[in-house]
Amino acid sequence: MKRFEGKVVLVTGGNVGIGRATAEAFAREGAKVVVSARREVEGIAAVKRIAESGGEASFFRADVAIEADVTALVAQVIRKYGRLDVVFNNAGIEGKLGPIATLTAADFDETFGVNVRGSWLVIKHAAPHLATTKGSIVNNASVAAVVGMAGTTIYAASKGAIETLTRTAAIELIGTGVRVNAVSPGPIETDMGQRFFGTLDNMRAFASTAVPSGVTGHPEDIAEAVLYLASAEARFVVGQTLLVDGGLSSQ
Repeated sequence: MKRFEGKVVLVTGGNVGIGRATAEAFAREGAKVVVSARREVEGIAAVKRIAESGGEASFFRADVAIEADVTALVAQVIRKYGRLDVVFNNAGIEGKLGPIATLTAADFDETFGVNVRGSWLVIKHAAPHLATTKGSIVNNASVAAVVGMAGTTIYAASKGAIETLTRTAAIELIGTGVRVNAVSPGPIETDMGQRFFGTLDNMRAFASTAVPSGVTGHPEDIAEAVLYLASAEARFVVGQTLLVDGGLSSQ
């Protein structure tokens, strides 16, 4: 039997990159996957890829920074599938990057609105349904939360908040049977990762000298970590952040 046979999994930001790879991985393991994102065309394409591989998936559009969207999203999942077992709280943006002096309060609010407020809202509205199934939440943090990187102050602070949110929500919800953990990616070959470094070649050059493994990661590396944290094999893992970064944070 596949690990997530009969389970319903919600992946926010599941239209591209890490989110899409994770949605595909859950589907391969038997889950019915709900892909949610702001960009509908890419979301529908992600669902089509899963279906073409023999999996089952649906797309529901939502902006996690808007509470009404999150409320409607969770309601749609329950209406269609009748349950919710796993949430991968992946939706996020890098926002405006650059020196602090060049950034604005509006830049700060935008990034925190999606990355932190959005994750908090999804936890708030999904938790009662996850309590029914004794389910699991995996948040997406970042190595930027623990390794100082110039020009990333707002993004890094938002991901530090995700780590704290993970620990506190884990303690609050474990009594209901819901486990909360986080995965923390290092430099991963995604569109967002390339925007951080300017080009894919720049990212790979950075990894060759700054990352002990000498290479960048791929979305599938993070997907496998998420599946572990969400699975029964991780039943005793609560409130932890799993760094998947090629050793970058270990130096």
